[in-house]
Amino acid sequence: MYKYLLIFCFTQLCAYLSFAQVIINPHGLEKSDKNPAYNDIYTFYKAMDAAHATIKMAAAGPTDTDDSLQVVYYSANENFDISKWKADSKVIIFINNGIHPGEPDGIVASMQLLWDIAEHKISIPDNVVLAIIPVFNISGAKSLRTGTRANQNGPVLTGFRGNAQNLDLNRDFMKMDAKETRSLVRLFRTLDPDVLIDNHVSNGADYQHVMTLLSTQHNKLGGVMGPYLNKIFEPALYRDMKTRGYDLVPYVNVWSNTPDKGWRQFSETPRFLSGYAALHHTYAFVPETHMLKPFADRVKATYVLMQSIINYSGANAGQLHTTREQQRSMIARADNLPIDWTIDTTKHTMIEYRGYKAGMKKSAVSGQEVMYYDRNRPFTATIPFYNHYTVSKTVTVPKGYVIPQGWHKVIRRLKDNGVVLHKLEKDTTLTVTVNTILDYKTTPSPYEGHYLHSKIKSTSAGKQMKLVKGDYIIATSQPNKRYIVESLEPEAPDGFFAWGFFDGILQQKEGFSDYAFENLAAELLRNDTQLAALLAGKCAQDPDFAKNADAQLEFVFQNCVYHEPEHMRYPVYRLE
Repeated sequence: MYKYLLIFCFTQLCAYLSFAQVIINPHGLEKSDKNPAYNDIYTFYKAMDAAHATIKMAAAGPTDTDDSLQVVYYSANENFDISKWKADSKVIIFINNGIHPGEPDGIVASMQLLWDIAEHKISIPDNVVLAIIPVFNISGAKSLRTGTRANQNGPVLTGFRGNAQNLDLNRDFMKMDAKETRSLVRLFRTLDPDVLIDNHVSNGADYQHVMTLLSTQHNKLGGVMGPYLNKIFEPALYRDMKTRGYDLVPYVNVWSNTPDKGWRQFSETPRFLSGYAALHHTYAFVPETHMLKPFADRVKATYVLMQSIINYSGANAGQLHTTREQQRSMIARADNLPIDWTIDTTKHTMIEYRGYKAGMKKSAVSGQEVMYYDRNRPFTATIPFYNHYTVSKTVTVPKGYVIPQGWHKVIRRLKDNGVVLHKLEKDTTLTVTVNTILDYKTTPSPYEGHYLHSKIKSTSAGKQMKLVKGDYIIATSQPNKRYIVESLEPEAPDGFFAWGFFDGILQQKEGFSDYAFENLAAELLRNDTQLAALLAGKCAQDPDFAKNADAQLEFVFQNCVYHEPEHMRYPVYRLE
């Protein structure tokens, strides 16, 4: 036994020494013409874990391949108990990298940042703890290739945007089709971070700025957090970054146009990681470096912006925690919640923009006149930034929702988000509000694996519904109330209905044969004066309908007892 113990200890020592020996200073990776390979990234963080007691690497859950999603923690006091972090009022900053592996700036910058912290080359506030995802889309990162980023100035060899299912993971946070998304969601709910940093590289116009910043749309964030983000947090970052040599500008949301006349703020819905974070009262920032700047410049800008966010968060921990708690309290008391917003073009903020003059030239491809940016003609101008949105749709929050047990895909996603569901222990009849889908539009081709619905219209009515043992009741008096509402309301633009999880109700299962139903329809009209009046009214309003025998027969069927109630009935009921 003693011999085996010695062998085990020797093996562990060798493993530790091997990791300690392979640890490589990541500074210099930004000069490479390729992404660091995923296995090298993994080995780097594993070595950092072995070499530093302040760093811990852990598996965060499965992905769509055999690789486990990894998270790397940094805690100055060598404590990795998340509940203790909460008790000690630590600021938890969640840094995500490689959601699009072809945008590697954050991957490299995070390696360099953690190296410098661990090696005491820089310091961060003691009240800040970090949770870093080295690479979120591991399968995409392993697919190193050329040509994936046509408009990006290096590296030449990069990862691919799609994961193993060819999904864009930054469109997956409500539908949660990928295993790595579900793993990240569970981790996010456990951490409940105060701040999210999701590192990206931009696409679009050409301009002088190296770094642009996409923050959660402040009106959509709402409450006390929205104004704090817009008036205090963000301006402080802009001022600090200017002293560090970087003139920040909001994410340049311009396509097929030039930015010199201003642009609208990008409003990320919960399908995006930053929009999802807003549902859980987390301050979210998406650094978007400019694609045409050299890779080394982009990595440095990402590093510096993460430093700025970390330092501000540590210095203002009390305000971050207080505003988040106030927000939770406000949402808990709210009788009504917005579920959709629209741009307010009457309001704007003037910002300083440093761009390049646009001109026209003859295309070497088509021979036609095309637009280009002239880097020999830089300019600085004050332009309007349309960063105000107004609520376009509000719902009254019910006491709870009822979802029949058969909709297991939705139920699983709710549970992954920490939603508490109470299972009925016996058959029950309840008076509920039932929604009926009246109209919707659907994309002509799949969007991220789904035929996405939009412009959804519904009507509601009170009904008694027979529920069976095993169906679920979801109380809205729980911490993730906003997520519950925005995922389950039928007209929510990123809700489960929009993503097609309830498409089974849209297809009518039962029908009729004209010749057989004709006599029955006549009998129904004789015995049901209300149905007869309904048909007569429709005929009076629509002359074409009045001349169409098939349409009238269909109308009778749709409005009589033989039409299945499940058709177009939204299968999530409201408990008022």
